[in-house]
Amino acid sequence: MNDPIWLRPERTGHGPAPEHSRERIAAAAIALADASGLAAVSMRKVAGALGAGTASLYRYVTTRDELIDLMVDAVTGELAYPKPVSGDWLADALAIGHDLRALYLRHPWMVEIHPGATGIGPNGVAYLEQGLAALSVLDRPAQAKLEAVAMLSGVVSLFARDELSTRSAATADGRAATAKYLAAVVTPERYPHLAALFGGGPGTGPGAEELFERVITALLRGLLN
Repeated sequence: MNDPIWLRPERTGHGPAPEHSRERIAAAAIALADASGLAAVSMRKVAGALGAGTASLYRYVTTRDELIDLMVDAVTGELAYPKPVSGDWLADALAIGHDLRALYLRHPWMVEIHPGATGIGPNGVAYLEQGLAALSVLDRPAQAKLEAVAMLSGVVSLFARDELSTRSAATADGRAATAKYLAAVVTPERYPHLAALFGGGPGTGPGAEELFERVITALLRGLLN
């Protein structure tokens, strides 16, 4: 098994001074993914964006999976963790959730990557440290805190995925059709609980921000109280 890319020299082999860097390579790949999705990222296309030959990139990154590792870690660096925490564990954890959600919405391809599917780079380590620092005031086992941070990450990813999907015209049309169907069939006589839930009609309910905070708060309290 190869060492993680962050434990290896920046460039393999000998010869002239390196023309590229992992940072530049990751930035080019991120630009491609932001524009056209993760499927658009290949070693060939990244090399083309850099004006280089594909073979030359393999001196810096040996596989596409490693390239994605670099991309995820570079994007995670936008969070600029670790930061000072307030001592209010729930507020600090919610702040992490909001930061991560905004990150996913800026880089939609991130929701295509299952949490934990990539290697943990320096910025990923800083993210975990931020999470544990936020929860440090709690008298709970360290493992329970780490599990809560992992669950927070996963749920935020699901929220972001759903928000991003609502931008699709096809999704909007599908939800409108579902709302119309439910309005036609959900009656207080036949489905009293659903009718009470809808209240003002199918599709009514809390806004995205309110729902996000309510669900994340319930999750964290349930895990850590």
